Amino acid sequence: MRSILVNVDRKPGSDARVETALNLARKTSGHVTALVDTPVARYIAMDPMGGSYVISDALDKARAEDDSAAAETEAKLARNDVSFDVLRSEDDPVSALATIARLSDLTIVSRSGGLAGELALVSNTPVLVLSDEKPIEFPIRRACIAWDGGEQSAAALRASIPLLGDCQVVKVITVAEKSGGFPATDALRYLSRHGIHAELEEHERRGSTEETLATAVAQTHAELLVMGAYGKSRFREFLFGGVTAYFLEEGSAPSLLLSH
Repeated sequence: MRSILVNVDRKPGSDARVETALNLARKTSGHVTALVDTPVARYIAMDPMGGSYVISDALDKARAEDDSAAAETEAKLARNDVSFDVLRSEDDPVSALATIARLSDLTIVSRSGGLAGELALVSNTPVLVLSDEKPIEFPIRRACIAWDGGEQSAAALRASIPLLGDCQVVKVITVAEKSGGFPATDALRYLSRHGIHAELEEHERRGSTEETLATAVAQTHAELLVMGAYGKSRFREFLFGGVTAYFLEEGSAPSLLLSH
């Protein structure tokens, strides 16, 4: 992963995202692209006659603050021995990130930002979802892969290979109605071809699938959970499957690598 896109803003978690991008770029001799977005649509109001107008003062203030954030980010990146560029956009954040991600290997966002789920569904680039407090250090030591044999989990597994090569513990976790349901030997063979030794854990579902998976991940003390992004799109409203929504909303969950 040598082309790393990171969402930068004035919200909590921005420092952790940038630091994670730098850590990964150092590991891979990669390039960091930082996107600072000021979405104009947020500053458009409707008048009583059904017309629309831009709230100019608020937009100008937001632009100035985001210009400052971009300058601070550029200065921070320049202090590191990493190739980088800083981009500005005024598009919808998901659209802006998805467009730039077309030629990126990874997009980094925060769980609290509310962008991760929709972005994972509209972009073909894997999405790394962080907590606000702590950047990821590389190499990652312990990771879990949620596996159900579907297209989404297979896409996430493939996307995770560059992050798992030096991992000390990798577990492929399946959750079944009853134990003995289906072995994930194909996933293990795929990982082994890339020099990654993984253990298989099959768990009988107790409670919901997401609760069973969360317990297994917590017992592993995983720093990263690799999983497919599931959802349906109607009128651009995304209704996520229970597992995806659970881990996007669960603050105590580890960082996520999502792919659709």
